[in-house]
Amino acid sequence: MGEIRIPISVKLFIGMLSPEPALFDACADLLATQYGPVDYKSEVLAWDRSDYYKDEMGSGIKRTFIFFQDLTDPGTLAAVKNFTNSIEGRFLAKNSDHPRRRINLDPGYVTEAKVVLATTKDFPHRVYIGGNMYAEATLRFDSKERSFVPFEHTYYDFRSDTYKDIFNRARELLRKGLHRTE
Repeated sequence: MGEIRIPISVKLFIGMLSPEPALFDACADLLATQYGPVDYKSEVLAWDRSDYYKDEMGSGIKRTFIFFQDLTDPGTLAAVKNFTNSIEGRFLAKNSDHPRRRINLDPGYVTEAKVVLATTKDFPHRVYIGGNMYAEATLRFDSKERSFVPFEHTYYDFRSDTYKDIFNRARELLRKGLHRTE
């Protein structure tokens, strides 16, 4: 029988998508009240590898990631996703019969070995984590390459060198928070 162990703390992050980048700071402030200070924020990037949100959010969508200083239990991811969904609801544009989402907040976490994303959608490569949510490992750390690398199912934007650099930096901050050295 395997020994039950407390999971190692992880670095929580939120990926933000919006055609209104001013919403990034407003949401970051709300999230910081719940999860503590942000210690790393990526630059604002064009989100142009998919038209997935165009009908819902319009064109000119931008992306940024924020990472929280305080490490957390990976078992909280479903609750974080439910909380980010509630924040998205606060910012809906309600000027039509169909409310339009103005910002998309995608939580996940970084471990030394992987990047995990929370989602409301089930697919064969995702596992149920409670709270009506699913999760997927979307990047894995390759010790030979000394970098995160994608899986077959990884979203195209997460395959980019820019994103891998962002998550490699977050991994360094995680290791510092865990008091680990190379």
